[in-house]
Amino acid sequence: MTFRVVDLGLQEYERAWQVQRETAEAVLEGDPDTLLLVRHPRVLTLGANFHPENLLLPVESIEGIGVQVVQTDRGGDVTYHGPGQLVIYPIFDIERHGKDLHRWMRDLEETIIIALADFGLNGCRFPPHTGVWVGDRKVAAIGVKVRRWVNLHGIALNCASDLSDFELIVPCGIREYGVTSLSQELGREVEPDEAIAPVVRGFARVFGGEPTYQ
Repeated sequence: MTFRVVDLGLQEYERAWQVQRETAEAVLEGDPDTLLLVRHPRVLTLGANFHPENLLLPVESIEGIGVQVVQTDRGGDVTYHGPGQLVIYPIFDIERHGKDLHRWMRDLEETIIIALADFGLNGCRFPPHTGVWVGDRKVAAIGVKVRRWVNLHGIALNCASDLSDFELIVPCGIREYGVTSLSQELGREVEPDEAIAPVVRGFARVFGGEPTYQ
């Protein structure tokens, strides 16, 4: 079994969302599982469980400083995407991987925990919160939507992110704990491209199969 890896480069959020939907239809029709990798311009995405109080400025003010705000259909609250972040959309048929949504979420976390180990970092889960953490600092946010057992949306891994942009929101609705990045934890600049190979290895370890690049 193989899975495809497609690097979309820098792409507007809504265009990448359309690519996800098109890819999901192809996977439903029998195409291999596909891992989409993308970097987004500055954007806040609002999930199905969004609470308005977790936007710390009015939408007009946020958009006025060049940050787009998009309502989306993934789970979760509000999250941020922007330069320095690797966004990972696994358009996978979950029927091929246990057909269990709880296991699916834990498996997604495991892919990033494995990737962080390549950098010498001890990534962990931090129940009851979803995502991957270094200590009590979130380094990767996860929010998905599953339709007919095919996954949409996915993981945002902070690599060289400007963490001050997270001050526009209460990330994922979690007030008590902060966010971090690979760069901050390692004390050196880690661009998203450097994280691709560790992330792909994490997906291969967790879900099996060989990656093919397109």
